[in-house]
Amino acid sequence: MDVIVTITRPEITTAVTRGAARLLVDLGFAPLAEVTLPNGRRADLMALSRKGQILIVEVKSGLEDFRVDRKWREYMPYCDHFAFAVAPEFPREILPEEPGLIICDAFGGAVLREAPLSPLAGARRKALTIAFGRLAALRAAGGSAVLLEP
Repeated sequence: MDVIVTITRPEITTAVTRGAARLLVDLGFAPLAEVTLPNGRRADLMALSRKGQILIVEVKSGLEDFRVDRKWREYMPYCDHFAFAVAPEFPREILPEEPGLIICDAFGGAVLREAPLSPLAGARRKALTIAFGRLAALRAAGGSAVLLEP
């Protein structure tokens, strides 16, 4: 008897997010999940590089998730780099070519397309970096903070 296993959209999202975070750590980034930006949008992953650059990763669990969620451009004012992270079976040809592209499962991932650099203004970078550090510290202290407050 064959057993058919159905993986739910939330399970795919969790797996891809976990794999993307692990990959980012391997690449020298410090990632935080579920970060609410000053414009009210929520970044699936926001990460700080060793050089102080900010990367936002938007996780897409499937075709329908991408089709109904067109807010990804609203992340651009808050990062130097932007990328999509998707599962290996995601139909990558539907994604726009401008952002970076990461393929992930729950255990890690690979960068298929580097996220292009669009440098933040110095004052905004400083405010976001301080807010990112405070958010990380609050979470480490046991808080459930999700909001960046630059």
